[in-house]
Amino acid sequence: MKTIQDKTFKEKQSAELAIGTFAISTFMFILYIISNESPNILVIAWPFAVSGIALNTIMFTHLADRFIHLPEYRKDIAFKILILLSNIPITFLYYLVVMKL
Repeated sequence: MKTIQDKTFKEKQSAELAIGTFAISTFMFILYIISNESPNILVIAWPFAVSGIALNTIMFTHLADRFIHLPEYRKDIAFKILILLSNIPITFLYYLVVMKL
């Protein structure tokens, strides 16, 4: 008899990174709006935004590599990639509001 193993991809850092960068960027966006669009908040937020882009790019590259090399986990990895990429439209919306386009 053959047993079916339900394997899951155990990597949690990508979801934590996506949720963390979303929470911090949302907090900074709300702080910017509450502070009557103070440029001081942008001085603080800019380095975070650059580091967040770099970290999310590194994590995306890692997940894409795992997606290619671990075909049995592709469904789980694809879901994690989608969670990570969901920050892009949210951040773009924040950017549009801050730049008032």
